[in-house]
Amino acid sequence: MNTPIVQFGTSRFLQAHADLFISEALERGEAAGKITIVQTTGSSERAGRLSALAAPGGFPVIVRGLENGIAINRTQQVTSVARALSTGEDWTEVIRIVTEEAEILISNTGDTGYRIDADKPDQPVPASFPGKLLLLLHARFMANARPLTMLPCELVSRNGSVLKALILDLARQRLADDAFSAWLDTQVIWANTLVDRIVSEPIEPAGAVAEPYALWAIEAQPGLCLPCTHASLLVVADLTPYEKLKLHILNLGHTVLADIWLKEKRPEAETVREILTVAQIRSTLLDLYETEVIPAFAAKGLGEQAMAYVAATLERFDNPFLDHRMRDIANHHAEKRVRRIVDFSAWSPTVPMPKLTAIANPA
Repeated sequence: MNTPIVQFGTSRFLQAHADLFISEALERGEAAGKITIVQTTGSSERAGRLSALAAPGGFPVIVRGLENGIAINRTQQVTSVARALSTGEDWTEVIRIVTEEAEILISNTGDTGYRIDADKPDQPVPASFPGKLLLLLHARFMANARPLTMLPCELVSRNGSVLKALILDLARQRLADDAFSAWLDTQVIWANTLVDRIVSEPIEPAGAVAEPYALWAIEAQPGLCLPCTHASLLVVADLTPYEKLKLHILNLGHTVLADIWLKEKRPEAETVREILTVAQIRSTLLDLYETEVIPAFAAKGLGEQAMAYVAATLERFDNPFLDHRMRDIANHHAEKRVRRIVDFSAWSPTVPMPKLTAIANPA
């Protein structure tokens, strides 16, 4: 079977996000086609996923949480994956598929996915994802030089632009082929994307448990090729509002709750859902959203979007099926205060934020 979509990464996030979206779209005849999944690391615990991911009957994704105030608990079979390969075992076949079949590449390679320090000279298959991607794109260029869309889903701001700059730099260093570099620059569409969905648990050997809320925002540009149409996939002129909403409402809310949890030395195993059952704490968070956060977005012309996102965020926090531990959210609290609160104040400097400032700058 021809697979116009090639996905790098076997994460539970991708299973419950891109793979599920494309599976649902295929049922409506609104997807580019099926997926070849490529495992990019030699991780032994992930090797067993490959056959399960491509099983004829698909793999399960359980969607649990609140949606418009209604508790959702449903299981869906994801049947969008035609093949699952490994760069360690199937490199020649991966090259063929990227060269001959692919129209869209998707990646989600983790927090360190763009690091290249593990690569060594003259490796037949580089250790890093960027190193592998460079050789795959060069093989395509040498074979047919057809255009291609790259949809990185790593949690990196302006991820498409960052990955493009990295690959162009690697091309200059390792291949020194001006024509190839020009093709990378003009014929590969490096899309900036933002993904948002809490995928809380894996299902073994393949599958995942996820919340109902999902977003895949892709910044528009000429030549962009989409993997599917879907209610949760938005093509937008500018990703900035979506990045700000996520960072300064969802993530900021987590940091406010973590600050309370740390200062009050609350129970070690407490979850987001549980801490918000305390009326005073819930009232504190709602007051911050209403008096400082939403007004700051309104000053940028995003007041209605912020109110809607706050409502969705509170449903996500109240998810009766999700045990999101406060101790995990409180990790790296000082750094998070800067990015989520201090940077927010700098982004919207005309709106007073006394309560958030007090959290960001404790006495």
